[in-house]
Order: sequence, then C-alpha cells, then structure tokens
Amino acid sequence: MNTYEPPIFELSSPGKQGANLPELDVPAADLPTDLLRQDDLTGFPELSEPEVIRHYTRISQRNFCIDTGMYPLGSCTMKYNPKIHEEAARLPGFAGIHPLQDAGLSQGALRLIYELQNDLAEMSGFDAVSLQPAAGAQGEFTGILVFRAYHLDRGDTERTEILVPDAAHGTNPATAGMAGFKVVELKSDPRVNVDIADLKSKLSPRTAGMMLTNPNTLGLFEEQIEEVSRLVHAAGGLMYGDGANFNAILGVVKPQDVGFDFMHYNLHKTFTTPHGGGGPGSGAVGCTAALAPFLPGPRVRQVDSASGATYELFNPAKSIGRMKTFHGNFGMLVRAWTYIHSLGEVGLREVAETAVLNANYIRAQLGDLYPPAVDRICMHEVVLKGQLRGVKGVRTLDIAKRLIDYGFHPPTIYFPLIAPEALMIEPTETETKRNLDAFVAAMRTIAHEAAEHPDLLHAAPTEAPVRRLDEVRAARQPVLRYDADKFAQLRNGS
Repeated sequence: MNTYEPPIFELSSPGKQGANLPELDVPAADLPTDLLRQDDLTGFPELSEPEVIRHYTRISQRNFCIDTGMYPLGSCTMKYNPKIHEEAARLPGFAGIHPLQDAGLSQGALRLIYELQNDLAEMSGFDAVSLQPAAGAQGEFTGILVFRAYHLDRGDTERTEILVPDAAHGTNPATAGMAGFKVVELKSDPRVNVDIADLKSKLSPRTAGMMLTNPNTLGLFEEQIEEVSRLVHAAGGLMYGDGANFNAILGVVKPQDVGFDFMHYNLHKTFTTPHGGGGPGSGAVGCTAALAPFLPGPRVRQVDSASGATYELFNPAKSIGRMKTFHGNFGMLVRAWTYIHSLGEVGLREVAETAVLNANYIRAQLGDLYPPAVDRICMHEVVLKGQLRGVKGVRTLDIAKRLIDYGFHPPTIYFPLIAPEALMIEPTETETKRNLDAFVAAMRTIAHEAAEHPDLLHAAPTEAPVRRLDEVRAARQPVLRYDADKFAQLRNGS
C-alpha cells in the first residue's frame, strides 16, 4: 500500500541530525578564512537518519528500471543486464587497473581488448575493430570521419554528400552534418525499403557514402540490401551500417557480407552493458581492410615471441586520431566480453532468433486492435499505430500514459517520424512469454478502455507519484529546486 509522506523539506525541524561523521583519521587542520562561508547556511532541511533513509529509498523505488520490469523501448534494446557481468567488472585486476600502467603490467586487460576486437569482427565479418568510441553516436561520427579521410587520402575531394534514408535514426543526418557533409534524404518504397529509383537518381560523383540502419527503425530488414550496396559502391561511395539494431541479426547475418564497409556496435544494446543513467556507453566500430588504417587508436595487437604471446597498443598508420581518452570505457568492454563468452556462438544466434520471435508474437497478438505501421513480418521490434480502429479522441500519448498505471514502462512513441502515431515496441529476447502475455493483456484492456471510457486514458497516469505533466514545458522551463506549492499542484494533477 502506498502511503503519502511529506516531501523532505516539510519534515524538517530544528535540532535533528541525520548523519554521524566518523572520527578524523588524519591530523586536524584549520581552513583558510577566505575559503569559509561568511553567512549562515539557510534553507537546508534538518532531519533524523530514518527520515533521510526513507526519503532516498522512496525516490529509488520510483525509478523504473530493467531490474524491476519490462522496458519495451523500441530501438533502445533495453535488455536485462546479467549480474555476472558486474562481478567480472569488479574483479580487482580490472577494477583497479590504471590506463597509464606499463603494457607489461596490463597484459590481462590488453588480452581482453584484443579478444573482444576479434569477437566483434567475427560476428560482423569485418577485418578490424576499434573499441575506443564512447557511444553509438560517437561511433557514427567516427565512421563518417573515416569515410572522409579515406576519400581525401585518395585525392577524391569532390565527395561531399551522404545519403540518408527517411527511415533512419535521427543521429544519422546529424552525424553527417557535423562531419561537414551535405545530407541527401532518400525516400522509402511502399514496403519501407530504400526506394531504388530514388537512390539511383541521387547517386553522383559527390556521393561519399550512405548511412543505413538494417533492420531499419520500423524493425524491417532491408530486402534489397545487396542491390543498394552494389549501387553505392558502383558510384564510388561507401556503405555505413548503423548497428543500433544488430541484436536482430546477431549470429545470422554478417553486415560485411551484404555490402557494409563500416558499422558501429552499441555494446549497451546488443551486448547488455548497462544502458541509461547517462552512461557510460560504448560504441565500438568495425570496418573493412581498406578502411582499417584510418581507425582511431590505440588498438591492441598480439605479438608472438620466444616467451609466448604478448599484447601491445598501436595506432593505425593513417588514424583519424583519438575519439576518447585512453582505450574506451574499459568496464563496459569487460561486461561485453563476459556476455559473448558466456553465451558462445549458439547462444548469440539464439539471442537474435528469440528477439525476433518475441516481437512478432506481440505483432500477432495486438495487430487486430493496433494497426501495424507496415504489414510485414518484423525483426526485433514492431511499430504499431495508436490509431485504434473505431476510436476517436485517443492518441498514442494517452495509451503510453495509461500503460504506466498497469506497471509497464511505455514503449517509444512518435518514432520513427514516417509512421503516424507510432508505438515502437521492442520486447528483446530477455522477456518470457508470461511477461509478453501480461503486456499484451494490458494493451488490449487499454484498447477497450479507449473505446468505452476514453477519459480514463486522458487522465492517465493515475497511479504514478505525479499525474500527467506538460512535457514540453518541463523540458523548456525546468524547475530545479523544491517548491511546496508546485509540488502540491503536481500531486493534484493541476
């Protein structure tokens, strides 16, 4: 039972103390007078220890996370993070290592980096991998900088355009623009593949490359991927693969085999390193042998000697330079290595097969009430429409807010932009059929509520700590400090 407790500032009364500081274990020293506050501290709550503990515990319980429930955010691949990964990352030899240690004292860590480079290369078919980028978006930026360096190294200075489909992730055009390229948008055909005729009309000697997410943001596999790659290569361009949806084809399709020259891997998506809370992320990248000399460094290579194999850092010959300090987010690399080696080849393929099965199960169970954006077998995620058949006045936002009352985190909404009233649902492979059925039951109940009692959806959420917020205003005019009157208004839904 949820019981109301006043906000922490309202519990304050003079003389309470909620912290017991330990005795000094170093000599006491007087601080310089100019570093001390000259006025009294005011406005801070005075609380007992139980009140402080209950306040922070209550806040933690309001934070929805993958450890407490299903998190079907489409495109984000919010899968469960196995706790064995945390144990591996906490091993003293990994947790206590320093990046400035001599390579001779870091052989275990360097070996792990080397093996992870090779594992990711094997899964994708690429010849070389760099683990340095700190996020998927930075991996994208790395790839487009490599494209530019490759063309300039060949004296091909006229290639100033990057082709981006209208079903792309929003980071794709942003990345190309940041790298100084002109973004040329490509249309989708009725099956939401790249429109081949439109592609042909926009290829030219100015084409530096194309950025393509496969499966795309509607969770659909590009049916003409080999023809798309052939056309781009014939025009002298390169193919960039956005690996955000690699979870759908892991162990089934190798991106280089279908024509990609470069791809980033989101380790926090496909390989279950923690996702959210601001990071740290990891956006490893892989590429063909032709692009390998331009990768960011350092990378790790194996050196054989009379005393056995050792590992050393090196910079590629024509490297674009560092993308991040030192060697990437090493703790994330340990977690990804653990995931890969705990599952093995067969297990990794089952990840993709189960993720695809789960998404199609939801599509089949809900498609009669929530129209699919495209009438095709999907891959790891399905995009449905919040335009319920025979229901007016209810939108995707209402459905998403009502899901909160049933204990589910809402899916991604209103993305991709080419699908009106989009509900982008990605269950991942880590959800059981029982969980999927509970989600389906909630969605079907909401559909019936929308038809019979639409005001229930318009008022949702009713079970959350606060009612529905003006999210646009919250983003543009954030309130960053406690205000008792405003808090009361939020609780009352005003």
